[in-house]
Amino acid sequence: MRDSAAVQPLAAPIMPGVAYPVLGAISATHLLNDMMQSVLLAIYPLLQGNFDLSFVQIGLITLAFQFSSSLLQPVIGLFTDKRPQPYSLPVGMGFTFCGLLLLSQAWNFHSILAAATLIGAGSSVFHPESSRVARMASSGHHGLAQSIFQVGGNIGSSIGPLLVGFLIIPHGQSSVAWVSLAALIGIAILIRVSRWYAVNLTSVRGRSSLSKTETGLSSRQIGSAVVVLLVLIFSKYFYLAGLTSYFTFYLMHHFDLPMQQAQYSLFVFLSGVAIGTITGGPIGDRIGRKRVIWGSILGAAPFALALPYAGLFWTLVLVFCVGVMIASAFPAIIVYAQELMPGKTGTVSGLFFGLAFGMGGLGAAALGKLADMTSIEYVYHVCSFLPLLGICAFLLPDMRNRTEKR
Repeated sequence: MRDSAAVQPLAAPIMPGVAYPVLGAISATHLLNDMMQSVLLAIYPLLQGNFDLSFVQIGLITLAFQFSSSLLQPVIGLFTDKRPQPYSLPVGMGFTFCGLLLLSQAWNFHSILAAATLIGAGSSVFHPESSRVARMASSGHHGLAQSIFQVGGNIGSSIGPLLVGFLIIPHGQSSVAWVSLAALIGIAILIRVSRWYAVNLTSVRGRSSLSKTETGLSSRQIGSAVVVLLVLIFSKYFYLAGLTSYFTFYLMHHFDLPMQQAQYSLFVFLSGVAIGTITGGPIGDRIGRKRVIWGSILGAAPFALALPYAGLFWTLVLVFCVGVMIASAFPAIIVYAQELMPGKTGTVSGLFFGLAFGMGGLGAAALGKLADMTSIEYVYHVCSFLPLLGICAFLLPDMRNRTEKR
């Protein structure tokens, strides 16, 4: 009886409108999940010093993390579209917990790779099902729900470097074990979310979120739109890989910043990403997702092109603007793709989250190799042109009119 009373806020009978308590819970766990993952990225300078890693090895760590997530997410999404697994959410958080414990005690490059793979596997389970929960809780406000869900992850990513600066750099690699306690909190929250998910899966709310409605587009049109979205994902995440994986190195090398101050500067960029994420979804609900997609990615180009030529102050201003602009696209891309392929929420979420991580992993490895061959400054010159690919978004069909007609 005590247990059922404890879960009553999330397991209550269905109420009309957006289920904000559920969205808040899933966003909070997304915050914890991505905060723990960003710790891995943020301690790269520490790991490089401890194990004498090259930029190629740094890129391979990111590749292991991103690919263990990206390869599994579409498979898990496809499977859970047919057989939803509400209680897989806390299981995924358990993988992250194990990965962080291993990372805190890693003794060589290969053990770091194993830890990164486990952390990535946690994401592969978490994202498809949690994205389905967000859509189920949205009551038709899909962009808003996706933004609330994703902003938790972005805030968590921005907290990670601060946590590294305050806790891990002063106390060393073993202090990563303290971060794993966040996974235990996440597991407790996700158990409650899973109960709400299981209760509502066969309800009106659940059936409407999983329903299949024709878009009026041909298979060829849908395929062409997906190809355009893939190009945009490539543009966005190759560029973000350069910023998230190597921005601290750029600041340390180009401006002679100490490691701790470079971590705080990375927070400026990641906070911009969080702001862009929370605004992109609701704006897409209002003006149409296509406009948000092309405006955000192409709109980031002027700031990205100016970045390699800026001093320290303007570098921080520009990366903040890039973060706000380019991050607003992803909630719109996810919901747009879900509207292209209705009834396949898990498949779409797994595919696009997986591709985002996979492109980020490939980008980190490729840019790390380029940095070893040339310089970290040259990497930022090359990456500055990637947002120009946002012009491809003009080729997307306008889904706003089609969804309004249905």
